[in-house]
Amino acid sequence: MAEIQDNGGEKKKGKQKKMNIRVDFTPMVDMNMLLITFFMLCTSLSKPQTMEISMPSNDKDITEEQMNKVKASQALTLLLGDEGKLYYYEGEPDYKDYSSLKETTYDADGLRALLLRKNYDAVMKVRELKQKKANLEITDEECKKQISEVKSGKDTPTVIIKATDKSTYKNLIDALDEMQICSIGKYVIVDIAEGDLFLIDNYTSQGELSKNAVS
Repeated sequence: MAEIQDNGGEKKKGKQKKMNIRVDFTPMVDMNMLLITFFMLCTSLSKPQTMEISMPSNDKDITEEQMNKVKASQALTLLLGDEGKLYYYEGEPDYKDYSSLKETTYDADGLRALLLRKNYDAVMKVRELKQKKANLEITDEECKKQISEVKSGKDTPTVIIKATDKSTYKNLIDALDEMQICSIGKYVIVDIAEGDLFLIDNYTSQGELSKNAVS
């Protein structure tokens, strides 16, 4: 609160009367402390958003046959190239035919459309479960459990992500985001092999490398 103190004395003619003004900030400090306490009690701290990523195992007991047990029709391999380029092939790679490697983009009509086509049934089931949850037909826990079962179903695709040394961290994050958007439950990040680099170079040269190899 503000207080006005009169110095007293007689007021001389033609001279203004002097008054000292003192402002008390104690109530304002108390109010600030109450506001800080209120926000501390009523707000929640932001939680870091995490993404589950399947990484290859270092267990030497795992045989090559066990690692390749994924059906070729369900496997989709993404090759993250330089300058934001994205390549892919379905099933087993064909090193003799450069056109077996396809090129797409990280846009909605590129990688997302491809994943939705491969995982259409699972996407539809996940949407139905989310709608049931919104209608309070199932609980949140039941919804998460059933969605997890749908994503890991036998008929759902397995996506193998391989990044070249010239690809960026943003490219990898964009690819992982599409896994979540398209309800892909089975995906793994592995090191790129020399054969994959050959596929990219052969595709870029329009099959010149495979022609030279044959000749």
